Amino acid sequence: MRDRILALVGTLSVLASLTIIWVARMGVPRELYVSELGADGEPTAAWFERALLLLVLGGLLVAWAGRRIRSRVVVLRLWAPSVSVTIASALFLVASQVPCTSGCPVPRFGPDLSWQDLGHVVAATLAFAFAAWAMLQCAFAVGHRIIRRFSFVAAISVAVIAGAGGLMSVFDFYAWFGSRLEFVATTIGIGWLAVYGIALAFERRRVAPVEEERASATV
Repeated sequence: MRDRILALVGTLSVLASLTIIWVARMGVPRELYVSELGADGEPTAAWFERALLLLVLGGLLVAWAGRRIRSRVVVLRLWAPSVSVTIASALFLVASQVPCTSGCPVPRFGPDLSWQDLGHVVAATLAFAFAAWAMLQCAFAVGHRIIRRFSFVAAISVAVIAGAGGLMSVFDFYAWFGSRLEFVATTIGIGWLAVYGIALAFERRRVAPVEEERASATV
């Protein structure tokens, strides 16, 4: 029961984070990447920091509630999905405290390199990568059919959409459209964590003995 409550509280925190990000993004008339909402001098900076902190809190609570979930695939079983979500949450905490500067989706290397931008982008990118890995791990989770199905769809969607948006930013090719793709991928990623928390709070775990045996055999 305690884990279900933690999962539910974590879900509410994650949904609050996503709501703040959406409201902040809709209030900005120009095209920009999500990280720029928290850039120094932006009117949305303080709210964006709060959104990331709520995401961190929600991620940690959901990770704890899902600490018993394991993947059936050997490579994905090296550590639990909860570890991936915890690491992602820690990195988002770093990103919240090291905001980027205006127009910083990609750090400018060279004499004008901003270590602040580099630190934020690296932390945010790694956080997203660990979150995507958690999705993939959950896509092959043992005994959680609902979690498996939506995690598989989310993992593929985030990988394709975020990858395309990131490349557009790196090569400055229709970066305005790339920023929209990144926002969609961010929404899917945060939305996945919320749905994951809901599933942990309400799903009943049914695992056939044969399925457990097969999963154990892959370790």
